[in-house]
Amino acid sequence: MLEDKRILLIISGGIAAYKSLELIRQLRKRGAWVTPVLTKAATEFVTPLSVSALAEEKAYQDLFDLMDEAEMGHIQLSRSADLIVVAPCTANLMAKMAHGFADDLASTLLLATDTQVLLAPAMNVRMWDNPATQRNLTTLRKDGVAFVGPNEGDMACGEYGPGRMAEPSQIVTAVEAQLSEGPLTGRRILVTSGPTHEPIDPVRYIANRSSGAQGTAIARALALLGADVVFITGPADAAHPEGVKVVEVKTADEMLEAVQNCLPADAAIFAAAVADWRVEGASNSKIKKQAGKLPMLSFSENPDILATVSQLKTGRPSLVVGFAAETDDVIDNATAKRKRKGCDWIVANDVSPETGIMGGQENAVTLISEDSSETWPRMSKEDVARQLAERISAALG
Repeated sequence: MLEDKRILLIISGGIAAYKSLELIRQLRKRGAWVTPVLTKAATEFVTPLSVSALAEEKAYQDLFDLMDEAEMGHIQLSRSADLIVVAPCTANLMAKMAHGFADDLASTLLLATDTQVLLAPAMNVRMWDNPATQRNLTTLRKDGVAFVGPNEGDMACGEYGPGRMAEPSQIVTAVEAQLSEGPLTGRRILVTSGPTHEPIDPVRYIANRSSGAQGTAIARALALLGADVVFITGPADAAHPEGVKVVEVKTADEMLEAVQNCLPADAAIFAAAVADWRVEGASNSKIKKQAGKLPMLSFSENPDILATVSQLKTGRPSLVVGFAAETDDVIDNATAKRKRKGCDWIVANDVSPETGIMGGQENAVTLISEDSSETWPRMSKEDVARQLAERISAALG
């Protein structure tokens, strides 16, 4: 699949740099040519000699190598590759990319290129969660940069959380997805995500607690497999996935309309936490607080988007997947919901407060179909998304 593809591999400085050696080996085994570039900090963790030996090509380090720069070597390097991979990608290099800095060979290559870039971040969990890094992440995704990982787990610093570089095999899979037609190429898949906000007045609303992180991860995983993804999202905290069509909505009515406008589709994944009720006759002016008096609010049911699409007589997607966030009797309630709504699969998750799942980085789900129920181990939302995307790919054939 990667035969004769040219990969420009930038290795930046971090303890995960040792994994880049195995990454080179796996890429070469699949027939790819790898041109390595090391930052100065990277050479503190892996040697240019070991990198060059595995890649069977010169390892580049210095922007001001006169032999190369006589021919504007950094421009040629940046544009002759089929894909640029940065693994590991430190918080520092992400910041340089997001703000257009070019003070060494690696950052100059990344600024000068018109080639697709794939980043495999690796850093301490606090650095990854820092608002500055998350802002840079959002910027880079909007710029069209693709990401694989980071994974969640124990770190060399002794802390635990998201920030571990994706394993070499995961990066290779992401490289293959970037450079080839994935198994979902030609398939149109609709994904809903985030909460809906149902207005009470111009400054207040009712909503479900949802960051949109799981829906975003699912859309991203499907896109990596080649799908044409339409991502319909309420006002979520999570950044929009890259490489997909994004439709922003606020209310359940708006989400239903957007879904109907985006059909037909081969599959529809309803991961949004849609509010069950809305306020009838929401006020156009702010409701003023009056001492000793409570506002009287009347509620009506919102449209059931999952059931509406599941029960379509014509134009129904061949695979409809719903989500069931439950706090009690998770499997029983989710199984009943699948039958009631008429969808093909339900992804059930326990969101009781003690799990920390709602708004967190992990998920523990059970995939329920008409004839089976499969509980997956607790894992990151990115891993849940990858596993679900693979199942969807298999189901669509």
